[in-house]
Order: sequence, then structure tokens, then C-alpha cells
Amino acid sequence: MPDLLHQLIERSAQRHGEREALRHKTNTLSYAELLDGVQAASHGLRGLGLGAGDRVAVYLPKLPETVIAMFATSMAGGAIVPVNPLLKAEQVGHILRDSGARLLVTSGDRLRLLAPELGDCPELASVILIDADLPDVDGPTPACIDWPTFLQSPPAQPHRVIDADVAAILYTSGSTGKPKGVVLSHRNMVAGAESVATYLENTSGDRILAVLPFSFDYGFSQLTTAFLRGACVVLMDYLLPRDVIRAVAREGITGLAAVPPLWNQLAGLEWPPEVNDTLRYMTNSGGAMPRETLNALRKAVPASKFYLMYGLTEAFRSTYLPPEQIDKRPDSMGKAIPNAEILVVKENGELCGPGETGELVHRGVHVALGYWNDPERTAERFRPAPGQHQALPRPEIAVWSGDTVRLDEEGYLYFVGRKDDMIKTSGYRVSPTEVEDVIYAGEDVEQAAALGIPHPVLGQAIVVAVAGRNGCRVDIEALMGACRQHLPAFMVPHEIRVFDSLPKNPNGKIDRKRLANQMHNLFGNPAE
Repeated sequence: MPDLLHQLIERSAQRHGEREALRHKTNTLSYAELLDGVQAASHGLRGLGLGAGDRVAVYLPKLPETVIAMFATSMAGGAIVPVNPLLKAEQVGHILRDSGARLLVTSGDRLRLLAPELGDCPELASVILIDADLPDVDGPTPACIDWPTFLQSPPAQPHRVIDADVAAILYTSGSTGKPKGVVLSHRNMVAGAESVATYLENTSGDRILAVLPFSFDYGFSQLTTAFLRGACVVLMDYLLPRDVIRAVAREGITGLAAVPPLWNQLAGLEWPPEVNDTLRYMTNSGGAMPRETLNALRKAVPASKFYLMYGLTEAFRSTYLPPEQIDKRPDSMGKAIPNAEILVVKENGELCGPGETGELVHRGVHVALGYWNDPERTAERFRPAPGQHQALPRPEIAVWSGDTVRLDEEGYLYFVGRKDDMIKTSGYRVSPTEVEDVIYAGEDVEQAAALGIPHPVLGQAIVVAVAGRNGCRVDIEALMGACRQHLPAFMVPHEIRVFDSLPKNPNGKIDRKRLANQMHNLFGNPAE
């Protein structure tokens, strides 16, 4: 098995370089061609002064250049920072500053949008543009180089890398404040690919449709599992859910991964019969799958196996339910993936027995290195695994998920809830604080609380409860406009509700649970 992330491509190119590795629209790259592109871009990164462990941010939709830039960063000895292409300039600016990115790979139109933020990114030395023409940008920007020139850089020796080194930093929302960067090593990502490819039984004959962002560990996993086995990845940014089904049929897709909101939409559409000839499996993560949706999909594509999964960015992937168990326990998260152990732990540190509720703790090779530039939150979430022998000189560190689960008599896990206030909507984790910060910028708002309310399609809808300052009238349309301007679409509230005052708990803080209970049935009960 490869030790380093970019070796996934190198090994597959050695075994079958002529096989199709990437497809985007009508363009294809074989493994040999993909490797050539990664090597050329690796030389380009070193030519721009990339140091060992330097961060390279990639802010692009799903394109061949996106994949090449990410794996070239690994080959050159840097660390990948994939940025969700849906994010607005303010969120991207935070990621660039927090990661200390030295290089940015993006497009001309995206650079224009980012220009106001780049003046506050002192460590950003160069921008690589996939467009041939350099754009006119207002204000100071780092030095820019176009993609064709970048790929013509002379050969340069990569930095030495081992499997314990940082491979990627994936930014994900935390329960408070700005998104935090989960630091993943080469070992984390390669071991994760091996575990997932093992239970999905991936082979070089697979054709995997990539519809999820590569900034999402679940989305990036479509690349790593495919490249490990020498399979083909079909890149797609869809406009309509129906486009996904058409691509599955047109491209002979064998594996499709999605999140519950997309599955909810796909379940209501007609699937052509020929999909059953190729679609070998479907997977769900990023939230609970409504049973009605699951039943509709299994009926629409009976030849396909369905895998229900649970993942932590902090551990790349954690559990899966084998397809043969779905009829017996459709609400289960399953058991630990290969080469991992999942523990259920009481508040006193003891392990839970069957039927008892506790925190999910993941131990093993997939556990991330922590949060970038954030020792305090790292210490909260990455703690010694329970049950270790006292004589161990250096205790093993596990990731404590913050998710409450229970175990049944046969060892299968069931999700109960979260210990924090995180909102899970459209497959994304959203920090209430990020939404509230925009709301509080409104001069007439004295109190605000962003809540996740059960929604039959989104999983949770973001609803914000506000109270005016000194009885002032709150302009809901103005607040919604501010949210659309400063937040990506998946963070924009579904609704803003005005109250005379928000309930408080004994500590004087806003009582979020009481508010949530008041609005629990706002959108009707989610499908069972």
C-alpha cells in the first residue's frame, strides 16, 4: 500500500497507466497523463519557492486542475488546503489567513472576488491562475502566474516527506467562532482510503461520480479510494439533481456518494432502468438518512447496494452499516470501519454497555493530528483514549466526537444527538456563531440565536430568533440581505423570527434548547 497521498496516483500509473483516471465533461486523463500533470505542477510549486510543509490553498470547482494542484502539493512536500468553492470572500480570507497559505490556486473571476481580502493575507506570496489571461484586479495582490506558464517550470527536487507529515488541512465549522482546520497526515488519508475501499470493495473497474466538494472529507475520499484502486473519477458540479441521475446513466457510474438533502431530491425522481446495469453501490454520510428516502432509492435502483456511513473530519471516516443489515436496523450507524475502534464512553470515563448512552470516541490510525493553530480546541477534542494501561509512557490520543450514541446488544451504533449547538444542514456543519455574527451587525438587534430546526429535506433548517434593541423594530429583509451578502448559500437562514425577548437559562445565557423546543415542529416532522 502507498505511504504518501500522491503515491496513490504513482502506483496506479505504474500498474495501468493507460486506464482512465479522471473525466470532466468530454475530457479524459489517463493515469499516465494525470501523473505527468501532477509532476509538472509539483515542479511549478517548488519553482515558486514552496517550502517543506507550506500550505497551498486550492479555491476552484471540480476541475482536472483542481485535482492536479492538490496532489502536486503533496508530491512537492506541501500541505493541501482545499477551499469550498461555495464560500464567499470573507470565509476564504479567514482560511487563507488562519492556514498561513503561501500559494493560492484559483481562477481569474474568483481572484477578483477575493481581492479585498488579499491585503490582509501577508503570508500569501503567489497566486496560480488556471486561466491563460491575468485579470485586472483592484488593489494590491500577490504575484500571479498563469497555469500554462506554471506547468513549464524546470524540474525541481521535492522536499522529503514521510507518512507522519501533514498532507492536508480541511476546514470545518466548530460549535463557536470561525471554521477550524483539521490537520490530516499522509498516514491518516492513505489509511482512510484503504479502509473505505476495503468495505466498498472498490476495484480498478469502478467509475465514481464526484459531486461533493473536495473540501469535505467525504468528497475528498472519492478521489483517494478511486486512485488507490486505479478506478476512474468523473468530476461533476451539478445544477439540478436530475443532472446527477443523467450522469450516472451516461457515464456508467458504479459508485455514487451523496448527503441526505441530495438523496431526498434524487429519491423523488425517475431513474432510468439502465442505471441498474452499472450502479454497484450508493453511500450516505453527513447526516441521518430518512427511512422513506432510503426505501425509495432502494426501490428505484434495486441492483445497487446502499451503505449508511458516519464520519468525522477529525478521523476521516468512522463507521458503516453493511447493506445486508439495512432491513434489520435501518436507523443504525453500523460498526467501526476496518482498522479502527469505536468506543461509547460515559461522562465518568467508563465504557457503556448495550442500551447505554455515551459519547462516541474514535481511536486508531485515522485520528487527525489536531486543529491547526488552535491548541485549546485540540486539547478539548483530542484526548487520551479510555482504558489504557497506566504503565504506558505516552498515552494514545483518540478523538472525542461530541456526538452522543448508544450501542445495541450486537455492537451496532445508533446516533442520539450532539453535545454542542452545531447545526447540520444540507450535509454541512454550521456554527451558530458564524450566522449570529452577521445578524448582530444589524444595529437594531440586541439578542440573536441561530438554531437547527428539523427539516424534511435539509436535515436541519437554520432559523434565527432575534429580539430588537430597546423595543426597536427589526428589519428582517435587511438582515436576510446581509446574510446573503456575507454568507454562503448553505449558511443563509431559512427564516428569521422576531421575539420581544429571548428566554434565558439560570446562567443568564440564551436558552437555546427552550427556543428550539418552541420551534421544533416549524417545518413538520422529518420523514421517518
